[in-house]
Amino acid sequence: MAIHMGKATTADQGPGQEEPPDTGAGAGTGASAAGDRHKLTALQGLAALSLDAMASVAYGPESIVLVLAAAGAYGMGFTLPVTLAIAALLAVLVASYRQVIAAFPDGGGSYAVAKRHLGRRTSLVAAASLILDYVLNVAVSVTAGVAALTSAFPGLHGERVWICLAVLVLVTAVNLRGVVDSAKAFLVPTALFVGSILAMITVGLFRDGPVSTASAAGHASALGDGATTVGALLLLKAFAAGCSALTGVEAVANAVPSFRAPAARRAQRTEVALGALLGVMLIGLSILIGRFHLQPVEGVTVLAQLADASFGHNAAFYVVQFATMVLLALAANTSFGGLPVLMSLLARDNHLPHFFALKADRQVHRHGVVWLALVSAVLLVFSGGDTNTLVPLFAIGVFVGFTLCQVGMVLHWYGERPRGWQAKAALNGFGALLTGVSAVVVTATKFSEGAWLIVLALPLIVLGLEKVHRAYAEIGERLELGRVPQPPHRAHSLVVVPVSGLSRLTCQALTAARSLGDEVLAVTVTHPTAEDRQLTEALRRDWELWNPGVDLIELASEKCALGRPVSAYVRKLAQTHPDAQVTVLIPETDPAHLWQRILQNQRGSVVAHAVRRDTDAVICRLRFRLGARAEQPLLDGSFTES
Repeated sequence: MAIHMGKATTADQGPGQEEPPDTGAGAGTGASAAGDRHKLTALQGLAALSLDAMASVAYGPESIVLVLAAAGAYGMGFTLPVTLAIAALLAVLVASYRQVIAAFPDGGGSYAVAKRHLGRRTSLVAAASLILDYVLNVAVSVTAGVAALTSAFPGLHGERVWICLAVLVLVTAVNLRGVVDSAKAFLVPTALFVGSILAMITVGLFRDGPVSTASAAGHASALGDGATTVGALLLLKAFAAGCSALTGVEAVANAVPSFRAPAARRAQRTEVALGALLGVMLIGLSILIGRFHLQPVEGVTVLAQLADASFGHNAAFYVVQFATMVLLALAANTSFGGLPVLMSLLARDNHLPHFFALKADRQVHRHGVVWLALVSAVLLVFSGGDTNTLVPLFAIGVFVGFTLCQVGMVLHWYGERPRGWQAKAALNGFGALLTGVSAVVVTATKFSEGAWLIVLALPLIVLGLEKVHRAYAEIGERLELGRVPQPPHRAHSLVVVPVSGLSRLTCQALTAARSLGDEVLAVTVTHPTAEDRQLTEALRRDWELWNPGVDLIELASEKCALGRPVSAYVRKLAQTHPDAQVTVLIPETDPAHLWQRILQNQRGSVVAHAVRRDTDAVICRLRFRLGARAEQPLLDGSFTES
């Protein structure tokens, strides 16, 4: 088992295995060009990383309307001012993350900013908040999309959990093929959604009144009793609720390494395009809400009412609904684009297991994708596919990340002090104030609805990341990483070969053992039963007739154990030969077909486990391939740790 620590290590890899990611901006030109075809263009990045933000226009304006509706028609008049405030915050965030991309081209977003300017522990809070947000985004997006489907086809309501899991499997499978393939797959749904929303806004602006109100007919109004004043607390709550439309803005900054060279410039273009499209759609929808004097009703989304009012209850109305449903379901892709990159950075910093930093041949952080899918599946099952169960937990984490990122960028400008740094620092400081207030308000207003789980989970994740870091630090200390080791020397080598019978495999094992060591010891475990005694005597006779030049040592065991007698013998050898290097070579067959592995007795694994657990010996697994083209055995080696 190989242990890797930080920059001083390399990853285990074999033919066709995953490779460690390139580090730094100075990667070789040839390697960069070869990997670019598996990376994103600006347009593909918009499709792969903006689905969460784009889909938020389906519930962001509605969140504002539902809060202001408590103040009646008078309160609804504040929809546009609140939306403009959110759009202003969006502009601040886009400008900030554009600078984050330039300053931190290796990705990581708020985690990278906080790590450099706010300290390691604060950066872990930012990382934990992003992890929570990304995982919840997958669950919320999938359940929201499936909810739109079951609203159109009520007969599927009872199967919504299975449908959610099926959508999750689809998105996961596409992402395992690479970010480029996911971008290509989701480019059309994204374009359809954005096009339909922009068309709806354009058509609606030329309407004097709603064309149709059929979708809201017969539904109870959610509008409160008339009021003549709107308190600051209500406006603040509406602002915080509408800020759910800002989730996903940070995804581009987190996934900068996923873009083609020049990665930072392409990511900046994607960030600006995302902000522009999102801002236009949010402001346009809020204008239509005021223009049509829309009133929220139970059971019908605000977006559906706006499509009805702009297009009429016709095919265009259903196109908007279908595009919204698809994009909501696929908005989970943003998390699959951003979280695996963040996890790879955490793994490089020894806060997560190092396998999260590995990349597959399509530049996919496969382990991050799979673990995200598994945790999201658990959430989907836990929630029963119900969006309302998950929404109170959503968007809190991202506000924490926003705030830490903005504060970190203020310190960045103060430390770097480029031209105009005061204005940039003021912009980030203002953004930190807004997002910080939003984080507090959202947490307070949704605490009893389930937000307490996030308040509890956030420190637990931070503690987990710290524990992993301490474990790697202890391992690094024992391995003396960063120090110049003693010169290697040759030690007397003892090779122990467990055998149970004579075969070609036994011959290959002893041949390999004599090539590896100075002294070879063949051992067989014997048991006191009559049948085992007969087998042992037969093996002894055959061994003497074969006469391989290696003594056969019998290890008596009163119990029907296999691994413990071998490990006990290896421990005894280590005690009697303290200066020798003891190696246990375990011969195993490697079937030609995967299904044939269930036919094996797994003796090799039992012995390897016992030796690894009880000794410090080197373990070699000699795999003898059983196939027409398999003529040579394969030798795998590993050191055990006590």
